[in-house]
Amino acid sequence: MRSVRFYPQAWPLHTPFVISRGTRTEARVVAVEIEENGIRGIGECTPYPRYDESESSVMAQIASVVTAIERGASREQLQHLLPPGAARNALDCALWNLESQTRGLSLWQMTDTQPLASVSMAQTVSIGTPEEMAQAALALQKQGATLLKIKLDDRLIAERLVAVRAAVPNASLIVDANEAWQSDGLAARCQLLADLGILMLEQPLPAGEDSALENFIHPLPICADESCHTVEGLPALKNRYEMINIKLDKTGGLTGALLLAQAARETGFDIMLGCMLCTSRAIRAALVLTAGAKFVDLDGPTWLAQDVEPALKFHCGGIDIAGSA
Repeated sequence: MRSVRFYPQAWPLHTPFVISRGTRTEARVVAVEIEENGIRGIGECTPYPRYDESESSVMAQIASVVTAIERGASREQLQHLLPPGAARNALDCALWNLESQTRGLSLWQMTDTQPLASVSMAQTVSIGTPEEMAQAALALQKQGATLLKIKLDDRLIAERLVAVRAAVPNASLIVDANEAWQSDGLAARCQLLADLGILMLEQPLPAGEDSALENFIHPLPICADESCHTVEGLPALKNRYEMINIKLDKTGGLTGALLLAQAARETGFDIMLGCMLCTSRAIRAALVLTAGAKFVDLDGPTWLAQDVEPALKFHCGGIDIAGSA
């Protein structure tokens, strides 16, 4: 007989995290523990208000399926018990972790994925004045980051990007607008980004307004984040995006993420692997997806004042992941 325990946690950030939708000073997560035969599997999710999730709603969703999980529901059955989202992610990853330990296999082995010893990743520069963002970018580069993700809203776009590029002329840059832009003026903004050597633009328009990107000619790749959740939504993104951002909290866990990644590759999309503000527990479950990603954006735990123990070995711009999955 299994037992299920779940609980919320708040993890303070060392620096406020600012994007177009607001400022965060802590990561609020829900952890799930599933124990069977003395072995405990752990998963974690981040409830996201943008997707109409709250700590209480996620806890309620988890509670609604506890009996089924305790009676032995499998990962495959879980896909039909809950919709995609944070609650299913925590349970799905806990079941993966439980099975991994029970079978004595790593997630790499269970998913038939070639293990990596380390991976390079983006470090995020959150929104501030042009000077603040330039200073943050330079500080991250001095600490070893070579890929920077620049958060923007709808203000001071040229000023911020020009300042950042001047501060780190040799850094690889990607931009995330988090749905803050409109179709009017998008072509000019894309050209500005291309002129500054930006490698990719993530989610410039609000989800649901993707039709403006239909056959839109643009000089750099555009990535779907808020517009891409599960494999079922992938066909609608063709001829609008060249890349998708896979996050386990959107797909409802590693099971759904693996399906989405496979379908994306088969239909010609590049993959970005992302995360919410979270602890290393959430990142560990996603590591097997890093090998097939063009961009890895798993720096959520690096914003925490203190990570969960035992933590993954993060350094600025990368993760040492040997033996971690």
